[in-house]
Amino acid sequence: MTGEKSVARIAGVNIPTNKRVLIALQYIHGIGQKNAADILEKVKIPLDRRVNQLSDAEVLQIREVIDRDYLVEGDLRRETGMNIKRLMDLGCYRGLRHRRGLPVRGQRTHTNARTRKGPAKAIAGKKK
Repeated sequence: MTGEKSVARIAGVNIPTNKRVLIALQYIHGIGQKNAADILEKVKIPLDRRVNQLSDAEVLQIREVIDRDYLVEGDLRRETGMNIKRLMDLGCYRGLRHRRGLPVRGQRTHTNARTRKGPAKAIAGKKK
């Protein structure tokens, strides 16, 4: 991708052209800083290279490595959703917490937990 106008599209995501490749790869769901660095190491691209400095061949190499070695975007979301659905179907404790929309990992719910529970519901006769 030599021109400023052309957008690198990897794993169905338009990655920003003027950022460093290490940062731009993190726009793909499922690729964080560690995975992005590993990908660039496999393809032998320096970490400080910018996306608009990449050649088409390098973009193709990055795309191939991601397709071959990583679960990203829709596939990752689908697998995560299937894992949660499996827990709910089993009826295990974690599945029940998911089903009821409560915190799953042991956090307290007497106070807080508003992110999972939603906005507070007013209870009649609670005022003093």
